[in-house]
Amino acid sequence: MKLGKVLLTTDSSPFSSGAEREAINLAKRFNSELYILSVIETNPEFTALAPGILEKLEEKTKNLLSKIRQRAEKEGVKSEIVIREAEEPYKIIIDEAQKRKCEIIIMGRRGRTGITRFLMGSVTARTVGLSPLNVLIVPRAARVEFKNIGVATDASRFSEAATKEAIQLAVETGANLYAIAVITPGAAPERIKESEDTLMRISSECKKKGIRVEKELVKNKPHERIYEAILEYAKRQKADLIVLGSHGRTGIQKLLMGSIAERVIGHADTAVLVVKTAV
Repeated sequence: MKLGKVLLTTDSSPFSSGAEREAINLAKRFNSELYILSVIETNPEFTALAPGILEKLEEKTKNLLSKIRQRAEKEGVKSEIVIREAEEPYKIIIDEAQKRKCEIIIMGRRGRTGITRFLMGSVTARTVGLSPLNVLIVPRAARVEFKNIGVATDASRFSEAATKEAIQLAVETGANLYAIAVITPGAAPERIKESEDTLMRISSECKKKGIRVEKELVKNKPHERIYEAILEYAKRQKADLIVLGSHGRTGIQKLLMGSIAERVIGHADTAVLVVKTAV
């Protein structure tokens, strides 16, 4: 995985602490330049009603980002602080990442109580869904150690892109790779065969590259959701990173992201790398 430039987006809340820590670690590991971005969410009415408050927010944000930058510098990571104001932060996040030619966006995720969409947070959801770049979502306590990488496949072109990225990561970091395909009850024989063939192909490619790989075709239990099977498998294999595509084979591409990706991100204890491909 090429990581010449990394964009960390943070609101300096506890929910962003994992992303801040892992962004520095990844930038150090891959010798990357780190951009530390915070977007102050505002609007004309807010500014008019509270004159002077924006300047105070900017000063507070600058101080918080400076502390992150100091941590990065202690690890030998070259970094730059970026502060922007916007009504819709996700647009700025994507714009800054593209403008600065970053390879990845790293961001946090809210806690695990409530509805999945709120779990992820609207800014995270929109960034993941609309960014053309890969996005790494890091829960507060997650640590990306590149020991065990889990990748979910459904033989779609989205999961093919995710698999390619996961294999490349395993090559570069020496991680073990665990591949899973989930079959729903009543799946057609040809669908099962396709999944088996896909897993065999992944296994064969990994072995050629010297990667330790395990694969599993999971037949979902009645009433068990696909994302639950993926998370259970990742937990069983002690994965510290889950890699998946933004959509599945049956997903509606007009949606920001597929429901499985959304739920994995919302409920995972580990970091999740969403690999993007043109829809």
